[in-house]
Amino acid sequence: MTIRKNDKPTIRAWAMFDWANSAYNLVITSTIFPAYYTAITFTDAHGDRVDFFGLRVVNTALSNFALSVAYLLMAFVLPILSSVADFKGNKKTFMMAFTYLGGIACMGLFFFKLETLEWGIICFTLAAMGYVGGVLFNNSYLPQIATVDQQDRVSAQGFAYGYIGCVTIQVICFVFILKPEWFGITDPTFAPRLSFLLVGLWWIGFAQIPFKKLPDGTRNNERVTKHVLSKGFGELQDVWRRLKGIPEIKRFLPAFFFYAMGVQTVMIVAAAFGEKVLHLGAPKLIATILLIQLVAIGGAYLMSLLARFIGNVRVLILVVCVWIGICIAAFYINHEIHFYILAALVGLVMGGIQSLSRSTYSKLLPAGEADTASFFSFYDVTEKIAIVIGLFSFALIEQVTNNIRYSALSLGLFFVMGLVLLVRMLLLKKAVQE
Repeated sequence: MTIRKNDKPTIRAWAMFDWANSAYNLVITSTIFPAYYTAITFTDAHGDRVDFFGLRVVNTALSNFALSVAYLLMAFVLPILSSVADFKGNKKTFMMAFTYLGGIACMGLFFFKLETLEWGIICFTLAAMGYVGGVLFNNSYLPQIATVDQQDRVSAQGFAYGYIGCVTIQVICFVFILKPEWFGITDPTFAPRLSFLLVGLWWIGFAQIPFKKLPDGTRNNERVTKHVLSKGFGELQDVWRRLKGIPEIKRFLPAFFFYAMGVQTVMIVAAAFGEKVLHLGAPKLIATILLIQLVAIGGAYLMSLLARFIGNVRVLILVVCVWIGICIAAFYINHEIHFYILAALVGLVMGGIQSLSRSTYSKLLPAGEADTASFFSFYDVTEKIAIVIGLFSFALIEQVTNNIRYSALSLGLFFVMGLVLLVRMLLLKKAVQE
């Protein structure tokens, strides 16, 4: 089955995957789970230290270490799986498998309490792996469903669907958390745990729309007689050789690597930062993250529009500069009004930088390329290794200094490196043109 480019029903179905899996990204990564986790793992006897399989660790550092492990594992596994998917022509099968893994793991968090800490962290880790895997294979459809001139807009549409979808499920969960008496809920842990269950159902349920509409890839019949896994390594090496021959991608990926460390880490730790520094409480934190998602919808479309006039790289440079300012401001924040202002800024640049990064990379791929999953595996591996380093350094600095503000400030260094490399990419492009 071939895909007709710029087909509106296909694009809507593809965007619905962002609608489905963004429920995990908001509820589990950014709002309810971090607030719930921080609350139940802080005790009068031990403070913010927890025992995890006999190890004494700072609670937020533990969750960040867990995510680091998840992303590191996926960084090793995804290039091989994506190569196999391109070879076998079954990338949708992998997309479905990771979706079910993530959704079921979220449902497993329904049983997470302080006394089942190890179980909760395991499910939390598996959910992250499911999310990462599904996103890779969904991203790889972008150059197949949209022409180059439409990829910024389509990428922005996917993120917009994701933000709207995750806000919708967040509001549903919010009702259970703020008004448990309406439903006869007396256990204070039940509403958050119910939210985790709903996220899993939402994720798997709405993912059926793209699963039904999107086709598998094209099977490579010339090489089907060879062992699939060894062929996967061969495909990976072939894609790497081709990537090295594309100067623009060689320049873009290092810049993306550094600023992605900051972007993804901020998105993951924002709620925990607000709780630890300002003690905002779950309702205010959730409302703030909702604000971020709503602003991010406009941010994604705004950056896409701006890119038409001044180009993708220039827009990314402007956005990274804003991120540097956010990291510096976070170090000095001391009032919840400041946190809300920063949250609005984060929302504005969060949607834009994610959407524009994805479409920029897609534009740089060779025209008519069939092995999109393999090519996008390098993009996703770059991002995941960046997250591993970002989260690990954030957690390590907090573990050593016992001050999360220093962790936030350190993220600014990653953005500075990304900025330098983006400027270098722009200058080299001008030099070539001249």
